[in-house]
Amino acid sequence: MSTSADPGAPWDAIVIGGGAAGLSAALLLGRARRRVLVVDAGSPRNRFADHMHGVLGNEGTPPADLLLRGRSEVADYGVELRDGAVETVRDEGTRLAVTLADGGVELARALVVATGLTDELPDLPGLAERWGTSVLHCPYCHGWEVRDERIGILATSPMALHQARLVRQWSDRVTLLAGALGPLDPGEEARLRSRGVEVVAEPVVEVLGDGPRVTGVRTADGRVVELDAIFTAGAPRPHDAFLADLRLARADLPFGLGSFLAVDPTGRTSHERVWAVGNVVNPMANVPMAIGAGAFTGGAVNGALVEEDFDLAGAAREGAGS
Repeated sequence: MSTSADPGAPWDAIVIGGGAAGLSAALLLGRARRRVLVVDAGSPRNRFADHMHGVLGNEGTPPADLLLRGRSEVADYGVELRDGAVETVRDEGTRLAVTLADGGVELARALVVATGLTDELPDLPGLAERWGTSVLHCPYCHGWEVRDERIGILATSPMALHQARLVRQWSDRVTLLAGALGPLDPGEEARLRSRGVEVVAEPVVEVLGDGPRVTGVRTADGRVVELDAIFTAGAPRPHDAFLADLRLARADLPFGLGSFLAVDPTGRTSHERVWAVGNVVNPMANVPMAIGAGAFTGGAVNGALVEEDFDLAGAAREGAGS
């Protein structure tokens, strides 16, 4: 255990991001008696939603409540929580130098990146302001709440075909708004229509609504399609630019999801002292998946530090005896 009270001493680990994944990693590290700092910018991906679903033991809990409890739990194990953002990370050999937005610099033996991502939505009037209420992204998270309603699938990529088939499980009134895809393959369109999915080929130009609730969309030809909710997929933009100086390996995810940090099964990146977990590496991860991945990565980081502690102790002993 790191017991130094010197404020300039390196942290065992700095966790960047205080969402579900980051706090879960910090909890495991704190319970392992590690000296841990969590730096949190306070903008979790699911902040637009009023409630979480599919989270065992926390069904219907507001996301902010889960994080508030998580922050309290990690603090009970001596983890320090600090509001703020990270500007850059620099490799200093046995340490990483983390420069904060306020100009401060913190040193760490290990880094856990859990900064999440931003969903870059289509630029349509009326869409962004209803994100998380009646404009949704995950049927497993929100499908039950809009079951049997009139649901539109606003296509942004070919993945929308799968999303439309998936959402059909929750309602038999599903419309694929396919304008962004161009002409559909006849076989694909026939498959959708076989279960009653309507296909609208004209591009959508406006999302209509009453306050936070969607009431429909207007297409380029002036048609109004009445709807109660819309599922769509924004382009995922991971928050990892502050790591640029480390030149970490990246991987292109399938289905056109973009470039993300490449990690091994423990969350370790191409840098031996940097791990990444949660939506910053996996845009498909929901809250329980992020919690589980964070816990696994927290344990992996502690395991790596344990081995380094023994290596350092052995080297010191050999040096003292020579």
